[in-house]
Amino acid sequence: MQDEKRLGPAVPNNDHGLLQLVAIVTMIIDHIGAIFFPGVLLLRVIGRIAFPLFCWGIARGAARTRNFYYYALRLLIIGIIAQPFYMKALNHSWRELNVLATLLLGLLSIRGIQVKRFGSAVWAPAVCLMIAAVYSMDYGWQGVLLIILMYLARHTSGGLAALMVSFCLLWGTRSAPLFYGFNLDTGISPLDQAMSYYASIITLQFLAILALPLMVIQTNTRIRLPKWLSYAAYPGHLLILWLIKMAVKG
Repeated sequence: MQDEKRLGPAVPNNDHGLLQLVAIVTMIIDHIGAIFFPGVLLLRVIGRIAFPLFCWGIARGAARTRNFYYYALRLLIIGIIAQPFYMKALNHSWRELNVLATLLLGLLSIRGIQVKRFGSAVWAPAVCLMIAAVYSMDYGWQGVLLIILMYLARHTSGGLAALMVSFCLLWGTRSAPLFYGFNLDTGISPLDQAMSYYASIITLQFLAILALPLMVIQTNTRIRLPKWLSYAAYPGHLLILWLIKMAVKG
């Protein structure tokens, strides 16, 4: 018991540079797949890793930032800059907002929880979730909720892991019959039938769970990305992909 107290709970991975780099690379792979290789499922599977890592970055950043308003303003400006490239590269309209809107609403929700002013710990997340539900944006209210829950579970790897497993199971499965029985007359083993059944109700978004090992396993790569690169990566890669898309189309 004394050893457990001395060691304390396992904490999530704080190797920010590595997580940031993986998030950017997997995001680019995802968008390359969406634009140029829509039939190559592997690229979209790899891309599921990106969003949870960006959400984790917001949850950690909100807890550590020295100037919340500057942080929020940066997200807003980058989102505005990226919107035209997001529309052109990924075939969206002005009514469909890019992922920076989701990240910003998650950050504002956390701020409400932090300040606890006039019940803001309740109404701020509720308002942000409603906005994300009403307006179309990448990952929608589910993405905002994930950021809020990550912030609340940020202190221990066990809590973060439980959150991610539960959230991905709910987020990444279709509705299914209440009862499911095995048909032994088909010649297919019950195990194969079960695997086929669960594969039929799991959606691509469930594979966001692939980001979990990076979030809970401690690493110390000492990677440091320039701050300008971390902020320019989203609008910059969309601009480049849009230009390549236009060149390919001729």
